[in-house]
Amino acid sequence: MNNQVNESRRLALKKMGFAVAGALAATTGVLPLVSCGSTGRKRRTVLYFTGTGNCFHVARELAGADGEMLSIPQLMKDGRFDIEADEIGIVYPIYGHMPPNMVRKFIEKANLKADYLFAVLTYGNRHANAVEIWDDIARGAGKTFDYINTLIMVDNWLPGFDMAQQIKSLPEKKVPEHIAALRADIDRRRKFIAPVTEEDREQQRQFLQRSGLDPAVGFLMKSENYFRADSNTCIGCGVCVQVCPKANWRLDPWPMAEGDCEFCFACIQNCPQKSIQFVESEDNAFAKHGEVNPKARYRNEHVSLYDIKASNSQF
Repeated sequence: MNNQVNESRRLALKKMGFAVAGALAATTGVLPLVSCGSTGRKRRTVLYFTGTGNCFHVARELAGADGEMLSIPQLMKDGRFDIEADEIGIVYPIYGHMPPNMVRKFIEKANLKADYLFAVLTYGNRHANAVEIWDDIARGAGKTFDYINTLIMVDNWLPGFDMAQQIKSLPEKKVPEHIAALRADIDRRRKFIAPVTEEDREQQRQFLQRSGLDPAVGFLMKSENYFRADSNTCIGCGVCVQVCPKANWRLDPWPMAEGDCEFCFACIQNCPQKSIQFVESEDNAFAKHGEVNPKARYRNEHVSLYDIKASNSQF
């Protein structure tokens, strides 16, 4: 009897999920941009890319009550590249020490008008020469940043890290203190580019050699080769569809992924049922060992699921 009740409940949840996902695809219920502040020229605008909420949280802290936040995936979707403010910042997570491909494409097209440009790059383990990489990309696109720095946070690379252990390690990383220091620097418009050592550059050279990635592209993988949804636990809620900045997921009738993937892990980390798993494949260097802990997932404690949806949804 209990099994029948549980099965009926799961079926009802699945039907509810299909309805929610269908409504999302048919409307523009999710805000096209996440922003705050009045109209007109802003004192500070912070552009961000996020998968698990880390960079959303940092962008919000740096923007402050009087600033504005703009989602890079939404700007790309809307073809909005002209941004003007007294100060403009970019916050993004580094993947293999490099910016997400979408951030790279955005800065190439963007027209940023500001007296002060700053960038904060978040990482979880090693930043290597990420600062130098961003500086080179930005200058190549005709933008000179006054301030570029890094910030250590949770590393959400599931093939290499246990999210339960990463969450436990948060107090040691002193994230609030580091954000406060970054905010103080930016508030006084400090001009600073974090130094890069030859050891940092060597770490990147070794990573590129092991991974075979093209440094001019970064992480841009095929989502269908790395992510699977378990139909036994999936309730068809459509969260994966709503949080993907590349619109790679569809319900058919269960979640299926296809297309170029930023490897932001928004889908797998935000799935409420933990139904999406990272594929294990002996023939693939990134998927050779699967996940460290498939039962543990992470989203920044200061960020809601709605925040991720509003930031990334392409519908």
